[in-house]
Amino acid sequence: MKKTISIIICLLMLCLMFGCTVKPKNEDACLNIVCTIFPPYDFSTIVGGEHVSVTQLLPAGAESHSYEPSAKDIIAVQDCDLFIYVGGVNDLWASDILDSMGDNAPRTLALLDCVEVVPEQIVEGMESEEEEHGEQGDVEMDEHVWTDPNNAIAIVRAIEKEFSELDAEHSSDFEAAADEYVVKLQQLDAGFRELMATATRKTIVIGDRFPFRYLARAYGLEYYAAFPGCSTEVEPSVSTVAFLIDKVESENIPVVFYIEFSNQKIANTIAEPTGAKTLLLHSCHNISKTEREAGTSYLSLMEQNLANLKEALLP
Repeated sequence: MKKTISIIICLLMLCLMFGCTVKPKNEDACLNIVCTIFPPYDFSTIVGGEHVSVTQLLPAGAESHSYEPSAKDIIAVQDCDLFIYVGGVNDLWASDILDSMGDNAPRTLALLDCVEVVPEQIVEGMESEEEEHGEQGDVEMDEHVWTDPNNAIAIVRAIEKEFSELDAEHSSDFEAAADEYVVKLQQLDAGFRELMATATRKTIVIGDRFPFRYLARAYGLEYYAAFPGCSTEVEPSVSTVAFLIDKVESENIPVVFYIEFSNQKIANTIAEPTGAKTLLLHSCHNISKTEREAGTSYLSLMEQNLANLKEALLP
């Protein structure tokens, strides 16, 4: 990965030296926004409306943890008015690229700077990658901040502020769009709170990675999962699978969740001997090409998450 980025940065520097990537600024054009992943892409499209042109670097259907930027992607970043990225260890490439651009680097917004960030958590039974993290205190921060609707609100407000500073003429439009969307996010938050107030159980099981630390923290969800949110592992140990099967059986848990783009193998292995059904819990990191064509949004994905959690917590 680092070798690939170094080669691309060298190519970018050559382009900058010969002036082949800098486009003349069209003062009448809308803001050019580049986002790494789906949530800020969706938020930017909603807040900016007709006054912005938004690009998502992560291709539809692609897994974000294995993404590597192309030379075209890097040029898109260099030419944009605002680059929105997560700001964590999974996109350190972004920091390297921005540093390489020097004075040509665009304005940026990191999602992790918009909210309170918490570390990944290893819960009982979960496969740990402690040996990859080095010292005990060297803990990775969980990057999936948007899974809490309240964090989504903070990110939307940060995007609104950036847009208004870049294009003061349309600041009232940005504010109105953000206000309208925040109301919907507040309604989503209320839906989760109502569910947890009436739930007959508080525990969920995910036969997959767990990129929902912020969702669980916001609403008091207890959880068991095969791996932490940013794990690169794909095969859990026999003891982990046995532990999760035992939890489903002993606590009469009716649903085993899997995440988007999963092969569902682990979830099915847990569900089959226990009689549980499998359902999707979507982290909203990215969507498929089919979902994009159907107009899938962060809000619709989170509303479906709420509906699926009701199946798991209300019986």
